[in-house]
Amino acid sequence: MAFSGIAFAVAYSMIRWLGPVFMKAGLKGKDMAKPRRPEIPETMGAVCAVVYLLLLIAFIPFPFYKDIVAATSGGGNRDVVLETHPVETGRFLHRFPHSKLASYLSGLLSLQSIVILGIGDDLLDIRWRHKVLIPAFGAIPMLIVYFVDFGVTHVVVPVPLQRYLGSFVDLGWLYYGYMAAVAIFCPNSINMLAGINGIEVAQSLVIAVLLIINDALYLAPMTPFPHPAMDSHLFSIYFLLPFVGVSLALLCHNWYPSKVFVGDTYCYLAGMVFAVVGILGHFSKTLLLLFIPQIFNFVFSTPQLFGIIPCPRHRLPKFNAVTGLLDASVTEWTVPPSPLIATILEILHRVRLVRVTKNKDGQIVESTNLTILNLWLVWTGPLREDRLALHMVAVQTVCGVIALVIRHRLAFLVFREDNRAFGAHV
Repeated sequence: MAFSGIAFAVAYSMIRWLGPVFMKAGLKGKDMAKPRRPEIPETMGAVCAVVYLLLLIAFIPFPFYKDIVAATSGGGNRDVVLETHPVETGRFLHRFPHSKLASYLSGLLSLQSIVILGIGDDLLDIRWRHKVLIPAFGAIPMLIVYFVDFGVTHVVVPVPLQRYLGSFVDLGWLYYGYMAAVAIFCPNSINMLAGINGIEVAQSLVIAVLLIINDALYLAPMTPFPHPAMDSHLFSIYFLLPFVGVSLALLCHNWYPSKVFVGDTYCYLAGMVFAVVGILGHFSKTLLLLFIPQIFNFVFSTPQLFGIIPCPRHRLPKFNAVTGLLDASVTEWTVPPSPLIATILEILHRVRLVRVTKNKDGQIVESTNLTILNLWLVWTGPLREDRLALHMVAVQTVCGVIALVIRHRLAFLVFREDNRAFGAHV
């Protein structure tokens, strides 16, 4: 928690100090949802990422302090003589938890890889189809450590299906493909749900806080000590608390009216932080439950992402300079859609998932872009930018709380027990 306070203070100050420097270097952008479209510093997520990574590095000795003392001093047994040759064999470190350190360092290496991608994207504006799979390469270090130190690839089968499939199903290498998919999805999903002041940071903060609450459920006094999953959830907290610190600092500058833009670097960092703690903390399925709005946004966007419906370069809500409000942005159909696509859009229009505009001949000439932000504006009508962001934060929070209830209460409907109960048998 002390390191998180330092992270907040340093990140908050560095963003203020480096804003003019970034502007001089050309790292700036226009805030399109403001009447005068002011230019403000961009890529400030890179500042938070650097502060976050440096603090994670400085934190390395602290979680392993007791292990270092035990490994280097004989654990208090100073009268025991060890027949070793220090010059030839080095220090006797059989008591040190090398697997925990390897997990920590592999997570750190994956985060550094994704930050490089994010900075490159901010500087070079890499196209989505070129960068979408790169997070999987950044995830390789932690997947290797997972394979060497943990290696569990079986999943628990729901009770109604156990008579057909047994209690467990071993997915083998498919499980590693699933974890690589999680590492791809998390950074890209945070990046997709963007476009208005504060939304990227706010959604990430909500997910991080809910994950910390989930981690706390496995620690004393919430669960009998010691719990088998305690170390995994402590590992998660080590990564999440400093992330909350730098995110709060960035949100202070990025909330409406924004003084800085976060850039893609922050989106990739946030998503990979969640992927790291979910995979190495062994709760990737719980993690995905907290990504319900992002999953919906991805599924809802697939017709545009895969070219079935025309996809403009930017799909952020449209600003109305007269009213000062945001409304759903649209895709213009220069060529009328095929009968099948037109029928589907008509059905979506009737159930209020899309708003379409037709010409006098009854042909569709405009349809709203398929994002959750535009969908919300279709439902509510035009909103001020900060109101829209607050609505999305509320949706993220409600979905996350419901997800945790499902995970720790409703799961008993399909599973025999919650793994929190395992601590009673240790």
